[in-house]
Parts: sequence; structure tokens; C-alpha cells
Amino acid sequence: MEIRKNIFKQKILKFEKQIGIWSCLSNNTVAEILSVVGFDWIVIDMEHSPNDIQEVLVQLQIIQGFSSEPIVRVPWNEPVMVKRVLDMGAQSILFPYVEDEKEALAAVESTRYPPKGIRGVMSAARMNKYGTVSDYYKKADDQICVIVQCESKKAIQNIPKIATVEGVDGIFIGPSDLSASIGKIGQFEDEEVQSLISLGLENCKKSNIPAGILTAKKDFAKKYVADGFTYVAVNSDTNLIARSAENLLKEFK
Repeated sequence: MEIRKNIFKQKILKFEKQIGIWSCLSNNTVAEILSVVGFDWIVIDMEHSPNDIQEVLVQLQIIQGFSSEPIVRVPWNEPVMVKRVLDMGAQSILFPYVEDEKEALAAVESTRYPPKGIRGVMSAARMNKYGTVSDYYKKADDQICVIVQCESKKAIQNIPKIATVEGVDGIFIGPSDLSASIGKIGQFEDEEVQSLISLGLENCKKSNIPAGILTAKKDFAKKYVADGFTYVAVNSDTNLIARSAENLLKEFK
């Protein structure tokens, strides 16, 4: 059998626009709904959501049955969880809080088999269709997409260096932690925060690397797409439900 092709990776490396959404509800039905709708990519969040390893597996199985690409945001930039998630069949990994090229290299190495990295070798698991993809080890690197989050002022300034690390396929700018890093936690629309986001995008453009971002504000999402972000998450499942419920209730009370 053939290895699964990572269409999302192919498209962002060509700087083709990809619209995504964040999934935090740890629910297989929600994963299926988002996939049916047809988002280009769906983040399965393990950093700030109660997704355990079995729930991630079920969501991977569902989303990969559609055209959406599941991107697993691991809890931290460490190899143990990355190894397990990759063996479960994830092909796109989002690494939180990467601040320099050394940390970016560590992220890449956790997704690569020796001698290029430190990923442990499993002979038959979901990643190689339970041993039926005979050349998986030779082709895995081409289909694994490594995205690192730059979510501090230091990280934004280091994007040109981070982008030089072989195997880093994209940069993702994290507005929430970015605002906190300059003492303006939660002030997403602050001028200084937005200025750093713009700087991050400009550094990505100069480094010829795809840039991504998340926002729950529709106007900002449209602006980021127009500005040149390649992959933009336009909301999250939790926020969609919460705000829709609030607005509905306001009509009746």
C-alpha cells in the first residue's frame, strides 16, 4: 500500500491559501462535523484542551477519512508525545512555544528516524497502515509537516534563524502568548501586539516560509488572509458554540 499523502503540506509549501479551525472539545462527532463542512485543516489541540491520547487517535481516524488535514498540537516540544502521535498516524504536528533555531531543530529531530533524528522505530502501527506500507521509513519525511509556533517577542525576532532549520515547513504566530510576552495578556487588538504579528509575517515572507495564525475575529481573519498569511484558523469549536449560544439567548432574554 501507498503512504498517505499530506496535501496540506504540499499546498502550504506552494503558498496556497488554507483555511482551518481549532478543535478543543475532544469529541469525535465534532471532528466529523468539522470534516464534513470541509475545512482545509483542523487542529486537534492537546496543549490547552483535555484531549488524551485515545481521543486524539479517534479524531485522526475520522478526519483522515475526509479531505481535511488533522494537525495535532502536542502539549510541548518534547519527543515522547510526538513519537506516540506520529505512530498513531498523524502527519502534521504543531509545536508550541519555539523561540530559537535550537528548539526548532529539536522539534524536527523528534519527527525523524535516525540518523536524522531521534524518533523511535515501530514496525507495525497505524502510521504505516499496520506494516502494509513497506517503504514507509523512506517516504515518511516527505509527508510529515512540522510547524513551529512563534509566540513571544523573542521568537518573532528569531524567525529568520528558525526558518533556516531544515525540516521546518511553516511558522505559526500565536497571538495570545505573544500578547502575554510583552505584558499585555489578552490584549489581542493592541497596536503593539498587532505590530509584532505584522513583523512576524514580514520575517516569514523574507525567509520564504509559510506563515499561519489563529483568530476568532472574522475581520481580523480576512485581514490576515489579505496580508499574506498562508494558513489561517478562523475560529474554534468552543468559541463558535459559546458565542452562538450567547447571541441566541440574547434574542429571547
